[in-house]
Amino acid sequence: MAQNPTTIQLTGRIDTNNAAAWEKQIMEQLAPDTDTVFDAEQLEYISSAGLRVLMRARKQLKADMRIINVSPEVYDIFDMTGFTEMFTIEKQFRSLSVEGCEVIGRGFFGVVYRLDPETIVKVYPSPDSLPMIRNEQHLAKRAFVKGVPTAIPYDIVKVGDYYGSVFELLDAKSFNDLLKQEPEHFDQILEQYVDFLKVVHSAEMDPDTLPKARSIFFDYLDAVREYLPADQCEKLHAMIEAVPEDLHMVHCDFQMKNVMLVGDEPMLIDMDTLATGQPIFDLQALYVTYVLFGEDDPNNMMSFLGLPNDMGAPIWNRILSNYFGTTDRAVLDPIEDKIRLLASLRFLYLITSTDLKDSELGQKRIRRSQNYITELIDVVKDFRI
Repeated sequence: MAQNPTTIQLTGRIDTNNAAAWEKQIMEQLAPDTDTVFDAEQLEYISSAGLRVLMRARKQLKADMRIINVSPEVYDIFDMTGFTEMFTIEKQFRSLSVEGCEVIGRGFFGVVYRLDPETIVKVYPSPDSLPMIRNEQHLAKRAFVKGVPTAIPYDIVKVGDYYGSVFELLDAKSFNDLLKQEPEHFDQILEQYVDFLKVVHSAEMDPDTLPKARSIFFDYLDAVREYLPADQCEKLHAMIEAVPEDLHMVHCDFQMKNVMLVGDEPMLIDMDTLATGQPIFDLQALYVTYVLFGEDDPNNMMSFLGLPNDMGAPIWNRILSNYFGTTDRAVLDPIEDKIRLLASLRFLYLITSTDLKDSELGQKRIRRSQNYITELIDVVKDFRI
């Protein structure tokens, strides 16, 4: 079992006058084989003498060393002296309140607030969310350099006991909000939305820069094996494995709350699910959002998206026909069967991986997913679309 890191508080000023005393105090606390965290929240200044103390501490350690909660002023000292290139140094997060702010989106991993006309913050409801936030920043930058318009978080903040990512989105509205406010423009909104989905799918990533959607679905399948017969699991595994490797981008949660319109330009947010793979890995997620979630809970569309409960099926049907450029059901039905099967696997995972699985609604959704998989497993031959 991994040991908890040794935490050493750095306070006040560390300079020539007290560097020797600080070195004695630090060396007494070090455990060479244990990760060490220097908490600099109360550190006001550090001179070259203090920096040398930290260098000598680093030489004593065989494990990891980090310096956290560094004020902007002290961070500048570390940066100018090259310490930021040698050590993991994390700035102190500024505190921010969202009291009274408009909620413009709610998702599985966080709540999005509008701070002002130009700025939003996504707050993650977990004190352990920093790795997720940093991963989302990393993935957003990967998408941006490949030409996909996306909001890149420019700051991480503390919101109470939680963390949040701050984005600049000038007067942005989600496509979900557009649909709520302008239902008479349904056709135009869905056309622009699907056109942007195709833009995302046209972006080709470098190898090994994003997770592979296929691998994610192998994990889903492993997690639900107890809910499916062994022969169905083996066939699903073989079908996923047969999906060709593809370096094109998929978002994996492209529902309309995660696509903003900034001026006339669509922009992608919520990048923590970004992957590479075939378009079916995005289309299945849209089927889950606009069809499966509402089948046993007619109020799901209104409670989750704020849209009329009877709008889910029309949205999905328009996505499908716009994406493939036809309304011919003889063409679309076999494609939709493939999407439904993959979506049912993911939906089964989503329900069984949370406490919802023990509720009456959860049990209904599990049975429906199992029935869909049984219905489609011998109809669908592969997941290529």
